[in-house]
Parts: sequence; structure tokens; C-alpha cells
Amino acid sequence: MLKLIAITTIFLSGLLQTNKVTAQTEFTAAQNSILNFKVEGLEGGTIDFSKFKGKKILIVNTASKCGYTKQYEGLQKLYDTYKDKLVIVGFPANNFGGQEPGSNDSIAVFCKRNYGVTFPMAAKVSVKGDDTAPIFKWLCNKTENGVTDAEIKWNFGKFLLDEKGTLIQYFPSKVEPMSEEITGKL
Repeated sequence: MLKLIAITTIFLSGLLQTNKVTAQTEFTAAQNSILNFKVEGLEGGTIDFSKFKGKKILIVNTASKCGYTKQYEGLQKLYDTYKDKLVIVGFPANNFGGQEPGSNDSIAVFCKRNYGVTFPMAAKVSVKGDDTAPIFKWLCNKTENGVTDAEIKWNFGKFLLDEKGTLIQYFPSKVEPMSEEITGKL
């Protein structure tokens, strides 16, 4: 009788562990999408990533006083060319060389006046360090995004996500927005 109780206890314990692992896997899989995020917009309001389901998403950390700032032009061209299947979201950040010192208002004016930016721009965030925005923690850590670790080394790093919000690839600053590396994945 004791053997039967011991075997039953082991069996039930194994079932509980299996269900726990399954539940954790389902939770993790649900979190492996950028579509769960909402962020503050550059000019107020909220950018709700769930509204981008069905389109690829390119997230870019931007800066107004950087050697790569001219990439705004390429980003706008990419957005205009592929906006039926791609959304671009810019995230101004002042993490590298103090190259984005302005306020949200001044950044918005700069982007529109100098590059005609019409794609969504988020409020200024930190993309690196102790105060990293949650969306960039997710983008840069395989334990959170389920795909890869990425290290943002400078302004204009780019993250491409698929139509379900799953990370596809990280592109460093030097990769131009209209390059085959990016357009070939659209």
C-alpha cells in the first residue's frame, strides 16, 4: 500500500510539474511579441504596438545631432515606399555622445522641418544603462524577446520585427534604411 501511495504521489507530482512548465511556456510565448507594448508618443498620446499587427515593424533609436542623423531621410523614404506593409517607430535617445539633448517638442519640430518625418515617433527614452526603457530591455535581451541578444552601440540601431511582433533581426547604425539588408526582408 505504501508503494502504491509513493508511486501515485510521484506520478501526480510529475503531472503538476508538466502543467507548470506548459503554463510557463505559453506565458513566455505570449510575451515574445512587441505587440504587447504601449509607449508615450513624441507629441503626446500613446503608441499602441498591437495596432501594428499584420505589418512589419522597424524600431530605430534616433538622435538629432549625430553623423547618422541623415538616415531620417532614408527612414522616411522606406516608410513611404513600404507603408502598406511596414511601420517605422523612432525612439529619440540621448545615450551616445549627448547627441539628442532636446526636449520632445524640439525633436518633433526638428524631424518634421528637416526630414518631413511622418512615421510614428516615441517620446525620448533611454536605450542603454540602468534606466533603459522596458521596450528596449525586451528588444535587447533574448531572455525577454526569445530570439537574440543585441547590443546597441550607437544611434540609429534598427530592430526589424515580423507581422506578429516577433523580433527578426537587429541592424547596427551603419546599415542604411533603404539597404538590401533591410528591404530584402520586407
